[in-house]
Amino acid sequence: MLNERHDMSRIGKKPIPLPKGVTYAVEGNTVTVQGPKGKVTTHIPGGVSLETKDGVLTIVREDDSKAAVHGLVRALVNNSVEGVTKGWTKELDIVGIGYRAELKGKGMVVFTLGYSHPIEFPLPTGIEVAIDPKQTHLTVTGIDRQKVGQVAAEMRSLRKPDPYKNKGVRYSTEKLKKKAGKTGAK
Repeated sequence: MLNERHDMSRIGKKPIPLPKGVTYAVEGNTVTVQGPKGKVTTHIPGGVSLETKDGVLTIVREDDSKAAVHGLVRALVNNSVEGVTKGWTKELDIVGIGYRAELKGKGMVVFTLGYSHPIEFPLPTGIEVAIDPKQTHLTVTGIDRQKVGQVAAEMRSLRKPDPYKNKGVRYSTEKLKKKAGKTGAK
């Protein structure tokens, strides 16, 4: 009995409330979640099925051997539901004199990061970027959590924060440890 109760608290069994206007369809090993912001298709491993009852979506596993993917599938589907209703956001800051980013057309961000040439960064479909007037704060948004994270990580890798001067592209939430530079011997 005790073991069974412990199992109920697992992530996989947590139901996902389906907001108004959100629908999903399962085809083979993919689930497509559609909502006000668009649709996200996610690949799901076998042995797990989706059930809806009273506006709540539950992930059901065939047997306990599927326990490992159970929580993963719930997380993926939940991310999709959140994506099509609220969307996902990652924020980046650019630090450094003359460092900036600007939008060029609809699908291109141009970064000036102290290199001899500006870097053109094409945006994948489904990803939008907003840049503040100072051109140093970027907000990456989209409905696919993984894609938003990947684009933000790629932008950051264009010029990772320098440990001495903290110059570069960093996540807004990132705490940087600044290193002290070498000082001349007295």
